[in-house]
Amino acid sequence: MIRHLVLFKLNEGVERDDPRVVAGVRAFEELGGLIPELASWELGWNISPRPVAHDFALNASVADAAALTAYLEHPAHQAGVALWHEFATWVIADYVFE
Repeated sequence: MIRHLVLFKLNEGVERDDPRVVAGVRAFEELGGLIPELASWELGWNISPRPVAHDFALNASVADAAALTAYLEHPAHQAGVALWHEFATWVIADYVFE
């Protein structure tokens, strides 16, 4: 299995209730039911007040590298990423686990 973690940081001056953010979150919420390669799908807003914390997290798993590629290339994923490019930056980690 491969874990796919993404931590998002909203750009300066962008708030959670910004319509672009709302649309981006909605797009990612829907991905769990749209992409069959996803074995698990979680996302949510950060609750930590620490200054090093990111704002939003996505935690997914897939069976293997081919499934990860299929997820990353899926049109719905690409559309969601395009939305997030408008208002956030992010870091990603993909790692193998059992």
